[in-house]
Amino acid sequence: MKHYNPNDKLDLHDILNDLENYRPKRKGWTWRKKVDNLVMGGHEYSDCSEPLKNSIGIPAAVQYFDNLNPQPQETITTEIASGRFEDDIRRMRMAAWHGADHIMVIRTAGQSHYDGLIEGSPQGIGGIPISRKQVRAQRKALDFIEDEVGRPINYHSYVSGVAGPEIAVMFAEEGVNGAHQDPQYNVLYRNINMVRSFVDAAESKKVMAHVDMAQIDGAHNANATARDAWKVMPELMVQHAINSIYSFKAGMKKENIALSTVPPSAAPVPCTKYDLPYAVALRDLFTEYKMRAQQNTKYITSSSREATVTHVMNMLISKLTRADIQSTITPDEGRNVPWHMYNIEACDTASQTLVGLDGLLDMIEIKTEGFLPEKVRELKERSVLYFEELLEVGGYFEAVEKGFFVDSGMYPERNGDGIGRKIHDGIGANTVYKRDDDYFAPVTAHFGYNNVAQYDENAIDNPASLIGGCTLEDPDKIIFIDELDENDNVNVRMAESEKYRNTNMIKPEMEWLADGTVVVEICLPTSKRIAEFAAVEFAKKMNLRDPEAIHVEVLHPSEGVRVQVKGKLDFDLDMSTLEIPDEPEILSFDELWDEIEKNPMKVVAATVGQDEHSVGLREVIDIKHGGIEKFGIEVEYLGTSCPLEKLVDAAIELNADAIMASTIISHDDIHYKNMKRIHELCVEKGIRDKVIIITGGTQVTPEIAVQSGVDAGFGKGSKGIHVATFLVKKRKEMQK
Repeated sequence: MKHYNPNDKLDLHDILNDLENYRPKRKGWTWRKKVDNLVMGGHEYSDCSEPLKNSIGIPAAVQYFDNLNPQPQETITTEIASGRFEDDIRRMRMAAWHGADHIMVIRTAGQSHYDGLIEGSPQGIGGIPISRKQVRAQRKALDFIEDEVGRPINYHSYVSGVAGPEIAVMFAEEGVNGAHQDPQYNVLYRNINMVRSFVDAAESKKVMAHVDMAQIDGAHNANATARDAWKVMPELMVQHAINSIYSFKAGMKKENIALSTVPPSAAPVPCTKYDLPYAVALRDLFTEYKMRAQQNTKYITSSSREATVTHVMNMLISKLTRADIQSTITPDEGRNVPWHMYNIEACDTASQTLVGLDGLLDMIEIKTEGFLPEKVRELKERSVLYFEELLEVGGYFEAVEKGFFVDSGMYPERNGDGIGRKIHDGIGANTVYKRDDDYFAPVTAHFGYNNVAQYDENAIDNPASLIGGCTLEDPDKIIFIDELDENDNVNVRMAESEKYRNTNMIKPEMEWLADGTVVVEICLPTSKRIAEFAAVEFAKKMNLRDPEAIHVEVLHPSEGVRVQVKGKLDFDLDMSTLEIPDEPEILSFDELWDEIEKNPMKVVAATVGQDEHSVGLREVIDIKHGGIEKFGIEVEYLGTSCPLEKLVDAAIELNADAIMASTIISHDDIHYKNMKRIHELCVEKGIRDKVIIITGGTQVTPEIAVQSGVDAGFGKGSKGIHVATFLVKKRKEMQK
C-alpha cells in the first residue's frame, strides 16, 4: 500500500487492490499504555496513556491550547455501521484522529440468521454485511491508520448466530482483535436453539482465545429490552456470570473477557442512585474481568444534546468504578442515522470527559457506609438468589423455558413477561450430533476431542501438524472470494461516486461519499405538530430533496418549536472555482507577549463620527474577550461618537503607536469618508509616517480600508489576535 500523509485522502482503490495477498500484521487485543504522571502542555495527568502522533483535540484545545490532546487510559470505542464498508473506512480514520482505538463494526440486521459466511461486499441495512473481503479491506486500512496516529487500533465485530463458529474462524484468520460472543444473545434475542448456541459458543470462544481476541458479552441487551431497564439488574449480573465462566472454561483468559456494563437507567430518573450501586456491585462480583461501559440506549431520543448528557453522566460512573473500555454509542442512535459527525462528536465527548475527570479517585472516595454499600449488598444478594433458583429449576435451559429472563420485575418479583424459549425448538434445533468414535479434525483451536492420537500421538497438542498446518498457521490455504454479485458490490458503488473521489468536485455528505445529505435547524413559532410539517415544507422550498424531520423539540407549547430537518442536495461544487483569500497569518500568544514586553505599544481607540456602537471594538480591545490587551498592548479608549480630530490629537498627545477606529455604514458611505479623513488629519499634523492606522466595522474590508489611505481594515470575524499580529508586524516594517 502506498504511503500517505495527513493531507492525502485515502485511496480506496489502493486499499482494495491485491486484497487476496494481504495478511494482517498483528493479531490479538492491545490495551493502551498508561503513563504515570504524564506532563503535557505544562499540566500533569494521573490517568492518561501515551499521546498520539497525529490527532485533533477538542475545539478548545485547537483554539487555545496548541492542540493539547492527552489521551485517557481507557480504551475508547466507536461504533460504525453505515451499510457501505468503503465509506466507513474514511470514518475510521476520522475517529482514530479523535482518540478511538476500538473500532466496532456492527453487523447488518439479520446476519445472525445466516447459516454461513457472506462473500463479496453487498450493501447493508442497519449495519455492514460482514464478509471476508470487507473485514480484510478494513483491517488493511487500519494498519495504515494506526501507523498514522501512532498506536494500535483494535478492530471488532460480532460472533453470533448459526454461523458463529465459521465467523470466529474467519475473524481469527483476518486479524480481528475483539468480538461480541454470548450464546445467551442467540437464545433470547435470535431464537436460536439453546443447545446449538452453547455448543457453537464453545467452538467460537476456543478459536477467539487462540488468537488472543478480547470478548465482550451481550448481557446489556436485557436492559435494552426489558420494559423497565433498571429492574433487570440482578438478571444482568447472572447473565454476566454465565457467559464469563463459560468463556473461561472454553479457554479464554480472564483479562480478555469484558462485561458489557450498560447502566440500567437514565435521567430524568435519579439514575446515579441506580447506576453507581450497580457498577460497584459488578466490580465486587467480577474482580478478575474487564469492564466495557456503554451509555444506556433504551432511553435515547432524537435529541443529540440529551444523549450527550446521558453519555457524560455514564462516564462519571465509568471513572468512579474504573471501566477499561468506554463505548461511545453515538448521539444519533435514537435516529438510526449513523453519520460521520456524531461518531466523532461522541469520541470527543469521551476524551474530554475522561481527561476532565483525571485523578478523580485520588481526590474522592466511594462511601463504605450508608445508601451506596447497602444498595450494593442488596443487588448482589438478589443476583445470588436468582442464580440459586436457576439451579433449583434445573439450570439455564429450564430457566429460559420458564421465562426467567428479561422479566420486568425486580427479582425476586416477577411480572410474567420474560422471554421464553423451548429447549428443543428454535433455529438450528436438532442439529447437534455426538461425535463418532473415529471423528477426526486436524485443525487448530478446535473445541473438544478431535481424535488425532490414532494418527500421531505427538499431534495431540498440535493437531494441524497432520495436514501441514491449517488456515490459522498457513493463510495461503484460505480461499479468498472477491465478489459474487455483479450489481451489488463495492466496485459498482465506488464507480457511482468516482466523480468525487480525489478530484476537485465536492458534495455534502453525512455517511457516504457525496450522499448530498445536509441538516437544517429551523425554529418555528407554532405548535409541535404544525412545526414538524411546516419545517419539511420550508426544506422543500430550499430545494432539499426528500426532506424529513429527524428531531422535533418543544420550546413552548405555542411560542416555539425547534425542528431538525435532513434532506439531500442534488448539486455539487468545483473547488477549483472557489476564490479563497489567504488565511490571515497570526503570531502565537508567546510571540506577541514577548514582542510587546520588549517593545511596549500604546494604542488610542474609539468609535468615530456619530456612531454609538461599541461592542465590536470592545471585543477587539478587552482582555476578557481575548482582545489586544491580552498581549500587553496599552489601550486608551475614547468611547463612542468620538470626533475624528479628537482621536488624532489624542494619538499625538499620548505618543501612540497606533490609532484604532471603529465605523459602520449609515448613509452617504460615511465609513469611506471617516477612514479617509483620519488619514488626511494624520498627514496634516505630520504624524502619518509615525502612526499605524487601522479601522474596523461590519462593512469594512481590507480593500476598502487601504483604498481610503489607512493601513488595514478588519471586518466581521476579526479577533484581537488578528489585530495584535498586524500591529506588531507593521511596526517592525515601519522601523526598518
